Amino acid sequence: MSIVKSARDGAVVTITLDRPSEGNLLPVDGVRELTAAFRAASATDAKVIVLRGNGADFCRGRGGGGGPPSPTAMKMRANVCEPILDVYEAMASAHQPIVGVVQGVAFGFGCAIASVCDITIAHDTARFKLPEMEKDLPPTLAMSAVMPRVPRKVLAWMVYSMSELDAHAAHQVGIVSKVAPEAMVEMEVDRLLKTMTARSPEALVAVKDFIRSAAHMEPRGMAEYGANLLAAVLSSAGK
Repeated sequence: MSIVKSARDGAVVTITLDRPSEGNLLPVDGVRELTAAFRAASATDAKVIVLRGNGADFCRGRGGGGGPPSPTAMKMRANVCEPILDVYEAMASAHQPIVGVVQGVAFGFGCAIASVCDITIAHDTARFKLPEMEKDLPPTLAMSAVMPRVPRKVLAWMVYSMSELDAHAAHQVGIVSKVAPEAMVEMEVDRLLKTMTARSPEALVAVKDFIRSAAHMEPRGMAEYGANLLAAVLSSAGK
């Protein structure tokens, strides 16, 4: 039975983690399903991808079985680590911007994928945490996803203290884009999607490409890259 569901509504593909009784805790097979869902959505002509979790929680992390035994480091990497890295890569390389909608708990892997989303809208009661060190597991994969968004000292505090961030704190450090009261979240999501889907695919892709790549460039290269992207969009629109 599929853990990850996808649905198309106009210019929007919605990907839903659908294991509510387990807080959307994803086994390895579920992580692979999530990668496949992002890659399939990216291959469509949709303008925006939305990521949601069904039920009270967005995603409590990764676990719950589903992977083969991993007696060696190489097999552990192939069976456990690579599927997680594949999700991050599929999200980053998707042509469309990804909007995450987070309620309840976003722990571990859940916190990581909420961070990787291009825009993340959180319920004001949402909570974020990297708890892996409770089991003496360094959350280096989740850290690789979160580090580009938050200051390093904040990330170190999250990992070593294993403390929760509420939605407003997550907004302050860069994990979350917008916090809204529960009664207002869907209104905020609908407003954002209407605004984004009214734009051309070329413009949406250019903005995502710039945000993803420009931060790694020196100022002159950043400006040149921005000029090239803008010129390509203007050319495609015949302006």
